[in-house]
Amino acid sequence: MKWFDKIFKPLHQKVHEISHNSSSEADEELDRAIALSLSDHYDDKPAARDKGATDNDEALARALQESFISEGPSGFSSGFSSGFPFGGDGRTRRFSGAHVCARCKKTIGPGRFLSCMGGLWHPECFRCTSCNKPISGSEFSVSGNDPYHKDCYKELFHPRCDVCNLFIPPNYSGLIEYRVHPFWGQRYCPSHEDDNTPRCCSCERLETKNSKYVVLDDGRKLCLECMDSAVMDTNEGQPLYQEIINFYEGMNMKITQQIPMLLVERQALNEARAHESNGHHLTETRGLTLSEEQTVTSVFRRPRSRGFFGEMRTESMKLRRNCEVTAILVLYGLPRLLTGSILAHELMHAWLRLNGYPSHLNPVVEEGICQVMAHTWLESQIGSSSSSSHGAAKPAPHQFDTSKLREFVMHQIAMDPSPAYGDGFRIGQSAVVQFGLPRTLDHIKLTGDFPVS
Repeated sequence: MKWFDKIFKPLHQKVHEISHNSSSEADEELDRAIALSLSDHYDDKPAARDKGATDNDEALARALQESFISEGPSGFSSGFSSGFPFGGDGRTRRFSGAHVCARCKKTIGPGRFLSCMGGLWHPECFRCTSCNKPISGSEFSVSGNDPYHKDCYKELFHPRCDVCNLFIPPNYSGLIEYRVHPFWGQRYCPSHEDDNTPRCCSCERLETKNSKYVVLDDGRKLCLECMDSAVMDTNEGQPLYQEIINFYEGMNMKITQQIPMLLVERQALNEARAHESNGHHLTETRGLTLSEEQTVTSVFRRPRSRGFFGEMRTESMKLRRNCEVTAILVLYGLPRLLTGSILAHELMHAWLRLNGYPSHLNPVVEEGICQVMAHTWLESQIGSSSSSSHGAAKPAPHQFDTSKLREFVMHQIAMDPSPAYGDGFRIGQSAVVQFGLPRTLDHIKLTGDFPVS
């Protein structure tokens, strides 16, 4: 082991001499001492070396190197070293001569440098991918192969609430938990489901911090997009009503009687429903087909301003029964496409009564086939104008993409979880697809049920 003494003793002496020097000077001197000691030994006896000796020498040099390296910082995403590189896992790496910066590809000289993410960096070269400023702290975040300041990472990747525009807080388990609307994708804090945050009575989106909703006279709230095509009074709804009557006639299902159609407030609609003995309705009723004589308060004049500071006029009407159907009532203030789908649904109730169908059909069958007709009318509205029946010169800047609202209403019909409206629609739609609408209607008239294969 003479060669060991030749390497180790001078090196030990050299380390002792430089132990009082500064950190950077000590590291540089230590590198040079190791290299010179190994070089002197190799130059003395080149002919006597064999492969085994070479391996032993390298192993010894590596052991000596590691014995003079302190452990790097632990528990951090990154750290500083001065002289020898440390990996991101806190372990020392084998000395390899000159170090190259992972960013600028230039040699890293003696002094401080960063060792993280599998590479070595000049401190000024290790930069945030978002703000491009150096990351000087001991902690940072990573997305893919990109480093970020923790605050920059949070700003980019931490989910914000679409309602309050704040970062969604973690739950009791420390996990980010939020709710997402199944159609619109609106992402929000779970607390907004219980803190009385308003929803649009048409599209069901939550009112956001930056977009206030219009308050209708009966307490409902309407977003500005749905407000753009809202049908606000009975007179305004008549052209749409006639359009849907023509739709039925085009399907060889002519409505032979003149049936009054009124737009009403929510309270008037609920009161009318309470008097109906044969109705099968959702908790929130939007339309009703009357079969009894009643007095109904309808909306006959809309407020004069979009801000709803004008006075809404209503009038009471005594409805007399001239046929099997007395009148059709629809909730006012809903956008044209939603109002039209409600009218298509209610007109199917009327058509069944006027054409001798059983008066006490199973709700799954009756409500189901009415929803099929509402869905069919919506399908016919591809490319229709989003403006209301009275029209508008230019669409408002916040106006809906009409196709999205149409898709939403169709989605609500198709995904309805209720047995009568939801299951009834899905069974009825399947029957119509398989047998056609005329055969399906004939089978319902004869058996009171949908046909099955």
